[in-house]
Parts: sequence; structure tokens; C-alpha cells
Amino acid sequence: MKRELIDSNIEWLGKIPTSWILQPLKRVINERNELNKSEKETFLLSLTIQDGIIPYSEKNGGGNKAKEDISKYKIVKKNDIVINSMNVVVGASGISKYDGLVSPVYYVFSETNKSCGRFYNYLFLNQTFENHLFGLGNGILVKINEDNGKMNTIRKKIPIDKLKNEFVPVPPLEEQIKISNYLDDKVSLIDDTIKNNKREIELLEEYKNQRINELVTKGINSSDYKYSGIESIGDIPKDWKVRKLKFVANSISKGNGITREEVHENGDIQCVRYGEIYTKYNNFFDKTFSKTYINQITSPKYISKGDILFAATGELLEEIGKNIVYLGDEPCIAGGDIIILNHSQEPRYLNYLLNSKSIQEQKSFGKSKLKVVHIYPNEISNIKIILPSLNEQKEIANYLDKMVIQLDKVIKYRMQIIEKLEEYKKSLIYEAVTGKIEV
Repeated sequence: MKRELIDSNIEWLGKIPTSWILQPLKRVINERNELNKSEKETFLLSLTIQDGIIPYSEKNGGGNKAKEDISKYKIVKKNDIVINSMNVVVGASGISKYDGLVSPVYYVFSETNKSCGRFYNYLFLNQTFENHLFGLGNGILVKINEDNGKMNTIRKKIPIDKLKNEFVPVPPLEEQIKISNYLDDKVSLIDDTIKNNKREIELLEEYKNQRINELVTKGINSSDYKYSGIESIGDIPKDWKVRKLKFVANSISKGNGITREEVHENGDIQCVRYGEIYTKYNNFFDKTFSKTYINQITSPKYISKGDILFAATGELLEEIGKNIVYLGDEPCIAGGDIIILNHSQEPRYLNYLLNSKSIQEQKSFGKSKLKVVHIYPNEISNIKIILPSLNEQKEIANYLDKMVIQLDKVIKYRMQIIEKLEEYKKSLIYEAVTGKIEV
């Protein structure tokens, strides 16, 4: 429902209802800056962008490890707002369901007799406010890693004084509660739908990978099997052969380095850099995302149609050595940290096989979960593979191409639903916490 609005004279906020006022954040919610000096509290909490405040014991993935000395940790009470001063610009805010402790890098706020914590938590989750806060960090930067194409965030802490002096909308308390209840219901429904779609994508990906692994190791219509001698593969059709990759290869070589500065949109030759294998390509490609000028590259390493390219460096143990196959006809060169397999097999089948779960176990075997994981040409060359006849390789590849196309269409559709729901959620939160709609 639309309502009468007036200009707030604050760019990110725009117009607000005539019954609302503006005040500095410090007059609306209180900072709780209590340290655990007596160490009476021992329940550690963590703030995640995805799930808000959770027990530290349930935390997955990266981030800072808890310190043994918890006397400097901050006290949190139930219904407090917890904000990560280093990540608030990307939605790191949550309402605590627990009494406990959080890292000193977090800011903790408590609601007052004129504020609803849930309302102001939604304000911090409002993307227009997040974008405005971005400028308070005095140099928060996003840098593209030239090797893997991923974004690395260089973060600087948003000073608490700057944050507390930011003017925010203050609706009447009853309306804050009403808006919070409305958003709780709506956002919960949206998040459940997003979660269901993400789970569907996971199941489709699992099914796809399972079927690929099954077909490249068992065939389409085989019924007579023998043990392959490879634990990760198990039984294979009786007439299939087991070979080390080096005995199948015409050559196994490495690419030569191509820096980010040597990549040019209007370059005269196609090129592939190792990070792009993870971030830009799926299974096959005939056109590249990058180009360079051939006269800039010392000793360029050309690839041929059907060559399989392995990423020799990666961040995840379970993805090391991911491979793609070039099916184009135009000249193309490979950058450093790429291992190139030239062969005489059906390239699509061999690429599916080498990316399958059974072969990935060989790529990852004996490696440690380090920040950067490497695989070397001699390790690639000693991978044990299985080979049907060329005709059967082609039959399996054709079958898998059709299956993958169909499944990827459904996955893409689910991803589009998630994207639209995320946009709708952002719009809904913005309109509600800035008073553009009356709930």
C-alpha cells in the first residue's frame, strides 16, 4: 500500500512517511560493549551472512579461529543485533537467539524502549544502506586475483563512531514491530523457497555427476564385467582396457605464462589461463573468454582441437586438476599452470572420464588440504584410466552430451528462480524499512 511520503534529504533513504523521524543510530539503539573479563560466559557464537548468529560449534568453512583467551570477547544477549564491522557492507548482520560471546571485531547493539532490534537488523540487511556504508570503511577494495579470476576483498574496519552517527529512519515503535513481523513472515517464505531450489540444484548436480561416473566406467549397455584393478573404479566391461594416461597420450606438456596485463579484448589470438578453467568453462569450449597479442608472448604454447587442459593449481583439494577440452578450430594458446594432454581418443569421452569422481580420487590422492594445491605433469601421466573402443567412446559421449544439456537447462532455470527471489527479497526489505510501502 502506498502512503504519503516526504523527502528525507538522505540519498540512500529517499522519501519516508510523514510520521517517521530521523535520528543518529546512537540515539536509537545502544552499543553493548561488555567484555567477558570474568570469563563467566563460555558459549561462543559466530555470525554468518547466510544463517545469521549461530553457535560457533556449528560453523563451517573458513574464517578466523576462536582464540583460547575469551576474556576479550564481547558479551551478547538474546535479541541483540550483532554486526561484523569488516563485512557489514555485504550483509553480515544478525539477531542473536542466544546469550553468549562474539569476536571483538563484532559490534553489538541492544534495542531500547523506542526501538525494535529486528527492525534495525533488517535495516542493516537493506542493500541500499549497505552500499552507503561501503564508503565509511576508508578504503574497502575489491581486487580480482589475476591467476584464478576470483574476487578478493581487502577490508578495512568501519569505525564505530562513524556508524553510530549515521542518521537512520525511526518509525513509531508499534510500526517497527509490525514491519518486523511482516518481514519475518515474508523473508522466511522466500528463504525457504530459495533453500528448496538450491537443494534441487544440489540433487541435480549429484545425479548428473553420478550418471557421468557410471556411464564412463560401466558403459551404456554392458552386462559382462571384470575387475579393473583400480579401487576407485571397480568393475568395468570385460572388453575395456586399463591404461596409464601416459601410454594413451601423444604428449603431456605445460603451457607458458600469460599475465593479466597481457590479456586484451581485441587481441589477435585466443588464450586460456588456468584460473579460467575453474571460473569460466564447464566441460567443452570452442571459443575462449580471453585473447592476447601473440607477439607479446615468449614461446607461446599452442593447443590443438581435442586437447584436454588441466588446471595444475587450485584452492580446493576436491577440484584440483579440473579439466576441459578444446573443440575449436582457431589458433589458441595455453597459459602457465595448465597441463596439456594431446591424444588420439574421443576427446569428449576422455574429458568426461578424467573429470569423473573415480578419476578425481586419483588426482587428489595423497595431497594435503593446503591453501594452494598443486598437481604435476608426472602425476597426470600416471593416472589409470579405462578405455572402450573409439565407437563406444563416441556413443557414451553423445549420450552424456544430451543428458548434460537437459539437466543443465533445469539447473539454469532453478538458478534464475533463486536470482529473482533474491532480488525480490532485497526490494521487499528496502521498501518496508524505508516506509515506501505500508504493511
